[in-house]
Amino acid sequence: MSGRGGSTKGLVGIGLRAPHVALVIASRPRVGWLEVHAENYLGGGPGPRALEAVRRDHAVALHGVGLSLGSAEGIDRRHLERLAGLVGRIEPVLVSEHLAWSIAGGAYLNHLLPLPYTDESLALLCRHVGQVQDALGRRLLIENPSGYLAFRHSPIPEPAFLGELARRTGCGILCDVNNVFVSCGNLGGDPAAYLAALPTDAIGEIHLAGHSRHDADGRIVLIDDHGSPVAQPVWDLYAQAVARFGPRPTLIEWDTDIPALAVLLDEARRAESIVERVTGAGVRHDTAA
Repeated sequence: MSGRGGSTKGLVGIGLRAPHVALVIASRPRVGWLEVHAENYLGGGPGPRALEAVRRDHAVALHGVGLSLGSAEGIDRRHLERLAGLVGRIEPVLVSEHLAWSIAGGAYLNHLLPLPYTDESLALLCRHVGQVQDALGRRLLIENPSGYLAFRHSPIPEPAFLGELARRTGCGILCDVNNVFVSCGNLGGDPAAYLAALPTDAIGEIHLAGHSRHDADGRIVLIDDHGSPVAQPVWDLYAQAVARFGPRPTLIEWDTDIPALAVLLDEARRAESIVERVTGAGVRHDTAA
């Protein structure tokens, strides 16, 4: 795996959350890389210091949740400045954000909200992604969202929207395979066809996570809750993604009901075994950046 801010030879990483930080620093687990939510480390105090300690032994990626790239109000310049400062200190291998918005009337909403895929929203996203990339001095990866509703007017298919965004701005795509499965299950669509419609060269990272199933008045709704092991159909879809895109940096996400660190490492090893089976190549575990 490589990024403009550094490189790591390990392909599969895990999301690093607060319950595991001390153990990771102490035990230096055999894992390709670690990803953290950038907004948890924008201030001072023990959190950023711990992340710097992690960074001495592991490659680190930053995954943003607060830039609100799809907001009509524009990018919060102070937030972007703080993110750029964190990028400068940590020198992450990858930086990513979501195809979503979360600010309205100056208020931050605790959700990654969807936007219609129109020419107007595409132009807006291009401006904002360009602004962020200029400030960070590096390529940004944009993650496909999990879908729960369809807009009446959203004429551009999501894979085509992401592909055009990448073409116009030079950004990359973070393909969240679980989100593809969840969105197609909730809104209709063929997950394999979704993957086939994405531009291969733009894929810079893959996410894997668990989801839950809920009965909503007799209809099953899939929720991307990151609170369980990766489901077998998502593993199967990941194998298709590896076959199409080739080996890509892959992350195991787990954000609710966080298990022991060993469980995440087992999930990472399963991802590695799929890459080895599909590509016939071994996966290295070196973590020094």
